[in-house]
Parts: sequence; C-alpha cells; structure tokens
Amino acid sequence: MLPPLIDHHTHSVVIADLTPDAFRSLLTESDRAPVANPFDSALGLAVRRWCPPALGLSEHATADAYLARRRALGPAEATKRLLGAAGLSTLLVDTGLVAAAGHPLLPLPELSALAGAPVHQVVRLEGVAERLAARAPAAADWSAALTEALTAELAGAVAVKSVLAYRHGLDIPAERPSPAEVTEAAGRFLADRPARLTDQVLLRQLLWTAVDLCAERRPPLPIQFHTGFGDPDLTLHRADPALLTPFIRAVEPTGVPLVLLHCYPYHRQAGYLAQVFPHVYADTGLTLNHVGPRATTVLGELLELAPFGKVLASTDGYGLPELHLAGAAQFHHAVADLTWQWRRAGACTAVDGERLALLLAEENARELYHLP
Repeated sequence: MLPPLIDHHTHSVVIADLTPDAFRSLLTESDRAPVANPFDSALGLAVRRWCPPALGLSEHATADAYLARRRALGPAEATKRLLGAAGLSTLLVDTGLVAAAGHPLLPLPELSALAGAPVHQVVRLEGVAERLAARAPAAADWSAALTEALTAELAGAVAVKSVLAYRHGLDIPAERPSPAEVTEAAGRFLADRPARLTDQVLLRQLLWTAVDLCAERRPPLPIQFHTGFGDPDLTLHRADPALLTPFIRAVEPTGVPLVLLHCYPYHRQAGYLAQVFPHVYADTGLTLNHVGPRATTVLGELLELAPFGKVLASTDGYGLPELHLAGAAQFHHAVADLTWQWRRAGACTAVDGERLALLLAEENARELYHLP
C-alpha cells in the first residue's frame, strides 16, 4: 500500500477547455511555442503512462485519444478524476502564479475540494515586494513597510518561497545590506516602477526580512528556493544550489530551514548541502516528471549523499492536473524501483525500503512544516 503523499510544493490548476496547442504548451518548461510535440518527450511518456487510466483509458493511450477523452469528460470532471487519482493527502501551494495558458488558476478552496485534500499557502516573497511597490511607500520607509506587508501575508502560511534564481541568480552576497543601501535601492526601484523586482540589494533585504520573520515563529517557518532548471527566464548555471552556500552558512544560526526545490541537474549538489548543513532540505519535484523513465536514477543520485530524513516529495504541478498525478506516480514508482534494486543488491531490507518511502512521502514534510 502506498503511503499518503504530502505535496510540499505545488501550484493550482486551470478549469478550461484547453485547445490541444494550449495543453501541449503546459507540457514543457518553455514559455515559447513548442516546435516539437511535447508529448514526444520523457514527460509526455510519463503523462501517457499514468494519466489515461484515471480517465477510463488504457495506459499509453495515444495523445490524440487522450485529449479527445479529456474533452468528452469536460475540464471539471477530468480535473477531479486526475487530482483524485494522484492520492495527495495535503498540498502546499505556491500562490505566486495566478494563470496558465491564459486562464486563471483555481482559488485554493476550489483546488482543495477537487483534490479531496487540505491545502496550505506558500507565500512567494518577490510578489509581496512587488505588490508593496504598487502602493508607492517612501524609499526611507521601504524596510518597515516590507516587514509589515510580509508579516500580514505570513498569517496562516506554512512557508515562504523565493524565485531568486530567476530574478538575479543564486550567486548573491550573503550579508545583509545596510539601511543606506536599502533606501538608495528602494528609491531607484520606486522611481522606475519595473514590473519585477530584480535589484540585488532589495532582493537580499527581502530574503533577510523573511529570515527574521520566519525565525520569530516557533517553530521557524521554512524558506523554499527554486533551484535548477526552469523556463527560459532563468540562466541555468546561476541556479546551481551550491551557489547559495555563503547564504546558507549565514542563515544557519537563525535555525530557519532552507528547502532546495527541483535541483536538476544539480541534485547531487543539493544532496551534499542537505547532508552537511542541518537546516537544508531538498527534493526532486518537477524533475521526476520531466526525466520520465530516468526518475529512479535521478532520485538515487540525490539519495547518494542526502540523509533520508532531509528529502521531501513534491509534484510542482502547475496548470494541468496531469502534472500532479504524473508527479505523484513517478515519485512512488521511483522510490519502489530504487528500494527494490537496493534489496536485490543486499543493501537494505524490505523494512528499510518501507521506512524510506514513508519518510520521503509524508513524515519529513509533516515534521518540517508542522502539519497535523
């Protein structure tokens, strides 16, 4: 029997009659129109393997047959079936994204109802700062206003998340900026009013404000970081989690947990960081979907160094409920396949394998996020 899966990092879905092209556009991390058919990829194989049975088709149904069946059921029924089949016991949802393929994402209560599971919010830090900028506080008041805004948004949240990898890169100075630096940078930011926060000084100040507020909570709230691959807005080599090492060292005395998301192709670096720093955790959410048949290998590479009590499960599902189902199924399959290989080699017992599956699927997330 599979252990319940706490999806510790995910997004909401759309309920819309997606065109085939719109559906396919959500099967890739690119924000460009796909040239090749995304179904012809490792992720496409994973979707065709795990999702058709939830809609009454056989595994590996053709893409055309699958999309036709999805349209016949309607988006609401298809979504309910797919999310239900994912077997998620709890979803921690990053609310920083609000739309997919031109359609709004479902509000959290509606997502919870369709998934049949409780949903908790993860606050995206950069969005808080950008919403604050729209209210145009004085530059000298930026730090105090940010603390107030972030404090309000943290009410009821179970974690915060940073997309620093997209806005600057993880190779950022570890030290706190001075008040004078913050005021000067805030003045530029508020004068220019860019849509996105990319200023290095304000990003550092945002992170340290989050660290301070998360540390005040008892127990401290975790901070999630996007690391590894993503859409073309990201420069991949600057998303290597090893680049965060100075910041990780600086945060350690506060006791605030730092969670490295996705990680691929730097999952071995993430495993190392999770081993040597007590407050660092890692996952392969998003990755296990995209690597398809190689999921067992990639998970095994993360677990070469990462302590089993420091690795979490997530889907990073976004837009399509198929990504929640495929992500959960890929995770369960990879854990089962990996522990079977270890048992066959005499590296562990069946009890060890069951314990590993339970830790990764549920217990680590329950303890880290202090879930009921």
